[in-house]
Amino acid sequence: MDHPMIKTLIAAATVAAVAYAVAPAQAAHRHHAGLGCSGANLGKTEAAVEAMADNEVKFAAEKEVSLAQDAMLNNRWGACGAHLSKAAEASTAK
Repeated sequence: MDHPMIKTLIAAATVAAVAYAVAPAQAAHRHHAGLGCSGANLGKTEAAVEAMADNEVKFAAEKEVSLAQDAMLNNRWGACGAHLSKAAEASTAK
């Protein structure tokens, strides 16, 4: 017998299982793409920026560190991580 409703339910369950398995992997990938917002990362990035020679890139990186600190204090973790990543990238630019 052909039961289209059962086939639809099986297909929906399969899609849900695949989405459930893939979502954590994508979240982990995004987390490693940038710096996570933590006191340790903030301190490391700030130290790297402070070690830079005074120029426009350093001043922009200092602003990113400041924005990251503000975001961290306001529990905006995604914004904090984004600003830290920008500052870290600037600190390693040649």
